[in-house]
Amino acid sequence: MENKFEYTYSAPENAEIEKIRKKYAPQTSAESKLEQIKKLDNSVKSKGIICALAIGIPGSLILGLGMCCTMVWTNLFVLGIFVGIIGMVMCGAAYPIYKSTINKKRAEVGPQILKLTEEIENNK
Repeated sequence: MENKFEYTYSAPENAEIEKIRKKYAPQTSAESKLEQIKKLDNSVKSKGIICALAIGIPGSLILGLGMCCTMVWTNLFVLGIFVGIIGMVMCGAAYPIYKSTINKKRAEVGPQILKLTEEIENNK
């Protein structure tokens, strides 16, 4: 009779199991507050990105149309310059719109995040 010991370890498999387990395990109040803070922070970033893309992408397309008017359709040269300038202004406005959107959203969400962080620190 042979006594054998076999052991198999798979780090990626165990990591995946732990990830799934965390989804179904009851969360403590500190973990749920941390998740709330992460969601609030991500909402600030995503809203700024969405607003900047909503202005920047059409601006770049309009700029390209203006370039086509000046280089391909030469009879629309003057119109192409005006269209291109409008596109440049829109592309240039994307970053200031991003910054102002993030600053406004941070002002809205800031008190909630500070309150949650204080609660987490007080529970330690």
